Amino acid sequence: MRLGNWGFLISLWLAGGLAFSATVCRAQSQKRTHEHRPFRAAATHPAPKPPATKQQPAPPPVSKEEKEKQEKEEKPVITHHHITVEGRTLNYTATAALMPIRDEAGTLEAHMFYIAYTRDDAGSASARPLTFCFNGGPGSSSVWLQLGAIGPRRVTLTPDGHFPPPPFHLQDNQDTWLDSTDLVFIDPVGTGYSRAVKPEYNARFWSVEGDLESVGEFIRLYLTRYERWGSPLFLAGESYGTTRAAGLSGYLMSQGIALNGIVLVSTVLNFQTLSFAPGNELPYELFLPTYATSAWYHKKLAPELEKEPLAQFAGEVAHWVATDYAPALAKGDQLSGSARDAVAGQMSRYTGLPKAYLERANLRVTGSEFRKELLLDQDRVIGRYDARLTGIDQPGLSARARVDPSDTAVNAPFTEAFNNYVRTELNYQTDIPYHILSGDVNQHWKWQNRPGYANVAPSLRTALVENPYLRVMVAEGYFDLATPFYEVEYTLDHLQLEPAYQQHVIQRHYPSGHMIYINAPSRDQLRRDVRAFMQQSLSAAKQ
Repeated sequence: MRLGNWGFLISLWLAGGLAFSATVCRAQSQKRTHEHRPFRAAATHPAPKPPATKQQPAPPPVSKEEKEKQEKEEKPVITHHHITVEGRTLNYTATAALMPIRDEAGTLEAHMFYIAYTRDDAGSASARPLTFCFNGGPGSSSVWLQLGAIGPRRVTLTPDGHFPPPPFHLQDNQDTWLDSTDLVFIDPVGTGYSRAVKPEYNARFWSVEGDLESVGEFIRLYLTRYERWGSPLFLAGESYGTTRAAGLSGYLMSQGIALNGIVLVSTVLNFQTLSFAPGNELPYELFLPTYATSAWYHKKLAPELEKEPLAQFAGEVAHWVATDYAPALAKGDQLSGSARDAVAGQMSRYTGLPKAYLERANLRVTGSEFRKELLLDQDRVIGRYDARLTGIDQPGLSARARVDPSDTAVNAPFTEAFNNYVRTELNYQTDIPYHILSGDVNQHWKWQNRPGYANVAPSLRTALVENPYLRVMVAEGYFDLATPFYEVEYTLDHLQLEPAYQQHVIQRHYPSGHMIYINAPSRDQLRRDVRAFMQQSLSAAKQ
C-alpha cells in the first residue's frame, strides 16, 4: 500500500491511532441492505429498494442516450512486448481495459480498470498459473506492485529506494514474476481509472464487504471472459491489499473459486494490532521490535547490539517483548519501583530512546512519536513506510513526525512514470485522471457498523481449513513502521490452526521497509522466494 501525500486522511487508517469501529464478517453471511446489495455473483435475489420520500427523492430517470453510453463497452487495448530475463526472452501480451461490474439485477454500476500481462510462449493459457494483484489504502491503485515489483516494467529508483533525478523513467524488470505466472493488476472502484457509473453508487464499493464482493466479481468475470477457469489461481496483495486478499480467500471459496496460493506483502489482517488507542496495549508491544531494528540501522544502539546480525537482533527483541515488556504493560498502574525502572532501562537499550523520555511516556511510544524522537539530535525524522529513509520535518515544535520521507521518495516517480507508460507503451488513451491514490475513497471508507476492529484473520483461517491445498506466503520488511513484522507474526500465531495447517503458512523477512521491493537486493530475493513458493503450492495441489 502506498498512501502518498494524502497524509492526514490516509495515515489515519494504518497505525494512525484510531480505534476503527469495524468488525469484518464473511461477506456471504451479512444482512444485505439497499446501500450494500450484493453483486450478481454473490446473491440470488435482489434486495428491495426503499420507497422514495422527501428525504430520499427518487433519482431522475436516465435518458436513453445516456444509458446506451454507459452500457457500451470499450474494446480492450492490446499490445505485444518482450523482455529478456536471466538470458531468456519472454514474449507477452499486455491488455488494458475496463471491466463492467453489475448488480444481481444486471444494472451496470461501475467499471474496474485492469492491466493484464500474459505469456505468449508458455504453452496452454488455461493451465498456466494466474495471479490477481492489488495494492491497498483503502484508496490505492495497483501501480506500486505493478511498476515496483511484479510487472515486466518497473520505475527506476536508486538501488536503496531513494528519489532519483527527474524526469522519471521505466526499465525492464529483471525481477518480474511473469516467468512464473500470468498477472492481472486490478484497480478497485475509485482508484486508477475505475469509476462508479453514478456517485451514489460509491458507497456500496467503499466498504470492507463491498470491496470484497466487487473484486470477487471482477475475478469471476475475468476467469469467464478469458477462459481461465482451469488455471491455478493466486492472489498477491500489499498492505490493505493483504486485508483484501485474506478476505477474498474465504469469499471466493464460498463462490466456488478455490485458490492455490496467496502472497501477502506487508500484512495487516487484524487492525487492533495497529491502532494506538486508550486501553489497547497491543500496538505498543508489536511495534517495539521495529523500533529496535530502526535504531540498529541508524546506529543508535550500544556497539555490542549493533554487531548482532539483523535477524538475530530482531528475534532477541521480540522475545523480550513477549516475556518482559508485554507482561509489564499488562500490570498497568501496578507496575512501579524497580520493576518499572528495569523495563524502562531495557527498552531504552533496545530502542535508542532516552530512558527519561520513555519514563515520561509511561513506557508507551507511538510510531509517529518514535519517528520524531530517534534522530531528534540530528534534526531529522525517519520514514514511516521505510525507517531507513530520513528527511527534514516541518518547522516548529511537535511531539510527532509530520513528514514521511519514505513517502516523498516514491510518490512522484511512480505517478509520472505510470501516466507516461500507460499512454505511450500500452497505448491506452483517455483524458480521465488516473487516481494513483484517492483520499476520497479513504475518507469515506466504511468499516462496518459494529464495534471493535476490522479483522479478516478468521476468513483466512476458514480458507486454509476448507482448502487443504491452499498455501500462504507472508513477506515483511524489518524497517516497516506501517505494518511492523512482529504485528504480523502475532496475528498468524493466533489463527488457532492445527500444527499441520500451520505449516501451510510461511514467513519471509527482508532488510527493507513497507515497499520491500524498492530495495534492490530485497526485490530480487522476494522474486526468488515467490517463485519457490508458487512451485511448492503447485506441488501440494498434485499430491
